[in-house]
Amino acid sequence: MDHYKLVYGKITRQSVGAETMETVDVVVIGSGLGGLCCGALLARYGLQVVVCESHRIAGGAAHSFERQGFHFDSGPSLYSGLSYSPSANPLRQVLDALGEDCDWLAYEAWGSFVPEGYFRAAVGAESFTQVLAQWRGPQAVAEWQALQRLMEPLKGASTAIPPIALRSDWGVVRTLYPFLADVLKQTRHLISLSGPFSQLLEGVVQDPFLRNWLDLLCFMLSGLPAQGTLAAEMAFMFADWYRPEVRLDYPRGGGGALIEALVRGLTRHGGELRLRATVQQVLLQGQRAVGVQLSTGEQIRARHAVVSNASGWDTLKLLPDQAPPTAALTRQQTFPCPSFMHLHLGIDARGLPPDLECHYLIVNSWDQGVEAPQNVVAVSMPSVLDSSLAPPGKHCIHAYTPATEPYDLWAGLDRQSDRYQQLKTERSQVLWRGLERIIPDLRDRCEVTLVGTPLTHERFLRRHRGSYGPAIAAGQGRFPGCKTPLQGLWCCGDSTFPGIGVPAVAVSGMVAANSLVSVSQHQGLIDQILGN
Repeated sequence: MDHYKLVYGKITRQSVGAETMETVDVVVIGSGLGGLCCGALLARYGLQVVVCESHRIAGGAAHSFERQGFHFDSGPSLYSGLSYSPSANPLRQVLDALGEDCDWLAYEAWGSFVPEGYFRAAVGAESFTQVLAQWRGPQAVAEWQALQRLMEPLKGASTAIPPIALRSDWGVVRTLYPFLADVLKQTRHLISLSGPFSQLLEGVVQDPFLRNWLDLLCFMLSGLPAQGTLAAEMAFMFADWYRPEVRLDYPRGGGGALIEALVRGLTRHGGELRLRATVQQVLLQGQRAVGVQLSTGEQIRARHAVVSNASGWDTLKLLPDQAPPTAALTRQQTFPCPSFMHLHLGIDARGLPPDLECHYLIVNSWDQGVEAPQNVVAVSMPSVLDSSLAPPGKHCIHAYTPATEPYDLWAGLDRQSDRYQQLKTERSQVLWRGLERIIPDLRDRCEVTLVGTPLTHERFLRRHRGSYGPAIAAGQGRFPGCKTPLQGLWCCGDSTFPGIGVPAVAVSGMVAANSLVSVSQHQGLIDQILGN
């Protein structure tokens, strides 16, 4: 019989028998940011790579989509450290390695509605100093300045090891050797970065508002407050946001433009992205992963490795029953972050003030804790920066509750049922109310209204319990990294590296790719990116 194999950018016709099989060097499961970074770098290294994506759109949790002329991001919308090189941001390093880029739009602040009032949260330390002086007084200002002084050497420590130099074998000794002197200088500070950020705050920051604000920043980075967030993550953020002439970045064309840049890097170097190619099972030969089988029955054999960009829990579901039980240990026992509620809105922008921000954060109560359900709302309105994302005179809006929606409220519900529709209405009200603080007559302006739930996350993003990844508190466990107990099976994405944001998944894909090539190949790439 004949069937169509969908390949990125073209459809090729392939004649097959009862079973189709081909052989490549590496198969990557999933085209999220981690999978695309891994696949594109492997192609850049010269390996024959196929990235299999079950969705019709590339990008995983970072994909973009269009409705009635409105272009929406499904996931990440706050970027920094990407508009310049050299940069410590691992995604910037991947783009540099691929020779790809986006047209970056710069801005400096987001709007913040907190229980104390509204303020414009600009990157750079001085702007927040002014807010503290007005709201909290000289003691809070002194504490903030003390924290900046404390973080100064830690910022250098957090960037002492270039992400591009990392790999998951003993070859890392050679790839890190050129940076050894800098790393040794930072040894004392590197030890400080291995614990929770809250330990650094002890005896330094006492002001309740400042502690709450730092909890919020931690939560937006890691899905956990300061007590559970690794100090290294916050040090990296301080290094990126609190430096001279800092700006935030947004890709012209939306998050989809960033995905397109990675896909171009993959295909230009000879890799292939197949959409609607659902991996049904990882193929094993003894204790080694040797390929994948798609839902169509087609098999793709891998000479070197299979790399899963699926979550740890979803990767387990792809392993056959004969897989050794040790392959499941870490990931089965890891607790996932809660899920999300989403609103994607296309609105009439006539008469709206011209000074709307691209982003807003809304906190309803500090007492509940930033991780409490329905307490924090994040808002993105990228058409404020890039008018091409919406029809003329319109805006596109994405509002969501960031990893705080309990999945158990939704488990087992029929998406066609009245109860599901009722719950969607009830649980999305917090988003509507948050948005109405920005645009009071918002509901009258809506032309496109899409409500997403944990079941939406689970269905379209193939996410276990609709989650964005593991919730591993600093000091209470560690991320398993890219290696697995099965030979030939590697992982990348948010289940492998600390943090749930863009840098974490980008570095995971980078580490997996680097680990699959020789040290000399890896060193050549480091020299290209860093000029050593």
